[in-house]
Amino acid sequence: MKKLLMGNEAIARGAVEAGVKVAAAYPGTPSSEIFTTLSSMAKDRNIYVEWSVNEKVALEVAAGAAYAGARAMVTMKQVGLNVAADPLMTLAYIGVKGGLVVVVADDPGPHSSQNEQDTRKFAQLAKLPVLDPSTPQEAKDMTVTAFEISEKLGMPVILRPTTRTCHVCQDVTLGDEREPLVPEGFVKDPRWVIFPSLAIKQHHWLNRQQEVAADLFEKLNYNQAEYRDRVGIVAAGVSYNYVKEALHMLGVKLSVLKIGTPYPLPNKLALDFMQRHQRILVVEEQEPVVEDQLIKLAYKHRLSVQLVGKEENYIPREGELNVNKVAQAVAQFVGIEVPEIEEAELPPLPVRPPVLCAGCPHRASFYAFKQVADKDAVFAGDIGCYTLGNMRPLNAVDTCLCMGASVTIASGLNRVEPGRQQIAFLGDSTFFHTGISGLINAVYNKANITLVVLDNRTTAMTGHQPHPGLEHTAMGEATKGLDIAKIAECCGAEFVQVVDPYRLKEAKAAAKAALDYPGPSVVVMRRECVALVKDGNRPLHVNEEECLECGICIDELGCPAIFKRGNLPVISNRCTGCGLCAQICPAKAIQEVR
Repeated sequence: MKKLLMGNEAIARGAVEAGVKVAAAYPGTPSSEIFTTLSSMAKDRNIYVEWSVNEKVALEVAAGAAYAGARAMVTMKQVGLNVAADPLMTLAYIGVKGGLVVVVADDPGPHSSQNEQDTRKFAQLAKLPVLDPSTPQEAKDMTVTAFEISEKLGMPVILRPTTRTCHVCQDVTLGDEREPLVPEGFVKDPRWVIFPSLAIKQHHWLNRQQEVAADLFEKLNYNQAEYRDRVGIVAAGVSYNYVKEALHMLGVKLSVLKIGTPYPLPNKLALDFMQRHQRILVVEEQEPVVEDQLIKLAYKHRLSVQLVGKEENYIPREGELNVNKVAQAVAQFVGIEVPEIEEAELPPLPVRPPVLCAGCPHRASFYAFKQVADKDAVFAGDIGCYTLGNMRPLNAVDTCLCMGASVTIASGLNRVEPGRQQIAFLGDSTFFHTGISGLINAVYNKANITLVVLDNRTTAMTGHQPHPGLEHTAMGEATKGLDIAKIAECCGAEFVQVVDPYRLKEAKAAAKAALDYPGPSVVVMRRECVALVKDGNRPLHVNEEECLECGICIDELGCPAIFKRGNLPVISNRCTGCGLCAQICPAKAIQEVR
């Protein structure tokens, strides 16, 4: 049976077909739909799923399940693997009993990430096998295969789809669903305790497993060679599709070696391909992972084949590939004139600069602090939709590094400029992710900063997933929501206030009190995300007779619901009635629509 599935949905389906028992994740584009799909199927199939507080925790939960013999999966985006790196690097030594698949979705481009890191490089560093699907069908099939390989090798296996594979749709041939196996349970054994004496022993084992994994990959049909000429192309992951389409577009027939398992490389197949060809172009997104292994293999076997790719600047090392980029590289490689590539005419996109939503409570929070902070105060931002606070006219994000870094960056700045105000902003989900440890550090080391938790009662940016501050789990079950203010107090913060940012006067008072407090202070700005909750507020309009045409409502808030017609502000039907603009209007000309 076939079913139209997005790549991420196909990976979730593959996990079900493999009999996954436990799954954990932290949301992040382009990976989030894997877990939301899996969680929607979990209860009916006796699968435990959870949104964990961060990727490290998610991996450790999955590892614990795999220790007990269950098949387990963890999903994240590529920067999340940095957070999970600590357990991952040692987990490679410890190994697993039940299959453990680590799905890390890479974001070349990047479309929604702070960098363009290549998880295949991480796989090499950790010495873990990695599979790189080119289509949703392959993503589903590889997920099943990854569990099987993980159990054969006794080690975690990484599945690394990229954005295009994650989000494209295809008719996928489904396999049979498998009931989660009843795991044997955790069996006490010294192998689970990584003393240094065990680590050195396991490092030898881990190195030997590289050859075992390469031999296993030789037999998989994800790696295939098509022979046509003495000139060939090696294509990895989603790049294989671009190569096939580019060859068809150019009318050129070349040999193609498709690589679906970029690390460790199936050496015998790769060596045979290189021995049959004089010149080879290597096409892969991001880093030259396959290319470098081929160069090493060719050198080791004294082959005279010419290998080009990123090293000779045929293939860019930055950004996402597409058919046109690959076609130009292939044309250059075979020495034909680069054809005029007709770009399909697309309708012009509406001009929409990145901006916080109309009625977003974060706008009110930023505005309140901007009003009472010193002119030279530093606003340390974080990862989330509130990063848009850096846009004019708010200009309330001066730094942004990674999840949870706002509070620690502010602490570092405070060491250098103790007489300056440092204000850190982060979201509620980010507070649980890695913000708590930063707050503990600030309190313990007496950093005189103010932390503002923008608590909109969801993980908004990635699709409104729940977090530990809410009263329900990923499986829809009621649970105890943790109070951020109480946690802040338990972290040692002596000044903690909770305030509704829509109540501007109270919000400004709380902000001023926090900034005046001599020591670390915390303000929780609590108001539900406007995209989820409709308060039933009446929309607003501008009473033209009373308007002073001062422009404050437009120039200071940047709300997309307000625009200028002539000298008069006009409020559009995007207004949610939050009332922030009415509170700052000096003439009280912004009023409810009656």
